[in-house]
Amino acid sequence: MLLVHITLLMSLTLPVLANAQLQHLDIKVLAVLAHDNKAFTQGLLFDEGYLYESTGLYGQSSLRKMDAKTGKVLLHRPLARNYFGEGLAQVGEQLIQLTWQEGKALVYDKSNFNLQRVVSYQGEGWGLCYDGEQLWMSDGSDQLQRRDRQSFSLKDTLSITLKGEPLAQLNELACVEGDIYANIWHDQRIVRINSHSGEVEAIIDASTLIAASERSSDPEAVLNGIAYDATEQVFYITGKLWPKIFKVQWQASAELDN
Repeated sequence: MLLVHITLLMSLTLPVLANAQLQHLDIKVLAVLAHDNKAFTQGLLFDEGYLYESTGLYGQSSLRKMDAKTGKVLLHRPLARNYFGEGLAQVGEQLIQLTWQEGKALVYDKSNFNLQRVVSYQGEGWGLCYDGEQLWMSDGSDQLQRRDRQSFSLKDTLSITLKGEPLAQLNELACVEGDIYANIWHDQRIVRINSHSGEVEAIIDASTLIAASERSSDPEAVLNGIAYDATEQVFYITGKLWPKIFKVQWQASAELDN
């Protein structure tokens, strides 16, 4: 009887474990756009043929609208010198921009970048994305914060793990079809996170983009910036101080999980 129970348990758990195998992906470049190499990219999103970008650094932070075919900046709003711009998300016809240590989220009219309101929050702001129902925010830890799209109040947190271990330094975020993509600060990998379990289900190797980026020698010229075009099913990837934005798709990697 014990053998029967063990056999039954194995038959139930083995398919689940097989489905949970970590996926490895590479990047296929479809096009390359120009990008301001002075833009310290902290947040990137795509909407209706345009890229919207949040840039950081005190005295240089901004909100930008760019042509997604050329990378040309069409609209630019500088932030106050005491604000360090961070993650960016779109909720309806509004853009929400985080600040790093100022505890302020700036809410704009997407059409003209007019500031509509300022919302306060506790802790640091790093990345931000909107999944159609709620906002997800990173603060550089292994926790993602789930926030109300209107009040920005904190609902709860989700612990992020890779192979069962906490994964910290989560930075720029992109909410895509129920999953969350994240840059890891000072890392060449992008990860795809299950928004229910918090487990990393895929790793995308972006080392080829870093090599082709023609970035400066600045140690902070790191991979950061993920935007998704649902119509074409393509991603736009860039980094801080990079002179290029890459339009890409994922493809299967020869690398095996171990």
